[in-house]
Amino acid sequence: MSSEQRFNLDDLKRADAEHHLHPFTDSKEINAQGTRVIVKADGVYIWDAEGHKLLDGMAGLWCVNIGYGRKELAEAAYRQMQELPYYNSFFQCTTPPTIALAEVLAELAPAHINHVFFTGSGSESNDTVVRMVRRYWDLLGESQKTVIISRNNAYHGSTMAAASLGGMKFMHEQGGLPLPGIVHIDQPYWYGEGGDSEPADFGLRIAQQLEQKILELGLDRVAAFIGEPVQGAGGVIIPPETYWPEIQRICDKYGILLIVDEVICGFGRMGKWFGSDYYGIRADFMPIAKGLSSGYLPIGGVMVSDRITEVLIDKCGEFAHGYTYSGHPVAAAVALANLRILREEKIVETVGGETGPYLQKRWAELADHPLVGEARGVGFLGALELVKDKSKRERYPKVGKVGSLCRDMSIENGLVMRAVGDTMIISPPLVATSTHIDELIERAKKSLDAALERIPTLDFNE
Repeated sequence: MSSEQRFNLDDLKRADAEHHLHPFTDSKEINAQGTRVIVKADGVYIWDAEGHKLLDGMAGLWCVNIGYGRKELAEAAYRQMQELPYYNSFFQCTTPPTIALAEVLAELAPAHINHVFFTGSGSESNDTVVRMVRRYWDLLGESQKTVIISRNNAYHGSTMAAASLGGMKFMHEQGGLPLPGIVHIDQPYWYGEGGDSEPADFGLRIAQQLEQKILELGLDRVAAFIGEPVQGAGGVIIPPETYWPEIQRICDKYGILLIVDEVICGFGRMGKWFGSDYYGIRADFMPIAKGLSSGYLPIGGVMVSDRITEVLIDKCGEFAHGYTYSGHPVAAAVALANLRILREEKIVETVGGETGPYLQKRWAELADHPLVGEARGVGFLGALELVKDKSKRERYPKVGKVGSLCRDMSIENGLVMRAVGDTMIISPPLVATSTHIDELIERAKKSLDAALERIPTLDFNE
């Protein structure tokens, strides 16, 4: 049966425009041009309702780690739905899949982390972190320690607390954010903000802003620092090697809590189970989501270190926080099946030792393109900086115009590649083979060529 027979695309687009408000979208613009309706997926590919096949270079939204079409996950959901489709984790209750998932996560996490609080998403996980951090200090008799330091251009979700933790100004302008008690320092973005400094020097200097901010605000007020191992939605910002050791040193020196947001980097994205493993960071909290279920069902959580849980368990009494779907049994069963596949098929090890290095080798070749100022990456993450003049790192006027063009060209060439301003980013499924990687690079190069050819037609005054 053809796509045209199965779907009346005009009807779908009309209904979408009339009833569906999309996230992070200009509704007027998308309604005018129409949405792309995705109808099928398998492995590393997706198909739209018009029959176009696309290599999904973004793994959905950083999440489809084991690829599409894994029947094991559908079967796990079906079995659990038949037996127990739902029960909550309130009222001294839980379910077998929830318990089993917590146990497996404790096995996978660094040795000092042995508990998890379940949520439904990364945004919920980061809202939960704010509650836990402030409650922890309150229980220790330091209720004035409420300030959490984050970074400019960070992304930690879009709920009120999570969006406040994030450092994206365009989000803060909508809704009176950030909430009180959340402040920001600079990001470790060497290519965009490092100037003529050496990466190592820049990494140290930016990390030391944390110490300066602690002293400015007063140690008696600062509760924690939060950061993604690699900033994903901010443009795959990979910190210089000096950055995280200095952040760890400062947190240890002043005794503030360290929150490492693993929502994107967790579950193999960097060739290790967690970004914390990759950089050797000792986190107090690790928010998780996305790759936990490979996106097959919504589930998230906060991995909590032993020094925090000892206080919460011994002193807190009732922790007045939770969600209807915390530890949802079907989502937990699917996450268990997903983690089993990652382990049994050694997908994380393959990314770390084989396909990840191969992707980075091929991705680095794109730095030779006249439109690319830098090609950077780690594991199964990559970014390309699109510039007018490579020698000066000079951007095109009206940031985002060229990035949007390149994104559209990539779709025409059968590749999903995301634009963050004029930075192109990828995060493919972890099951991508060397053949898939070669295909991705070929299509990316064609897209860069097409974008470069069409740049003279752009109106930068619009």
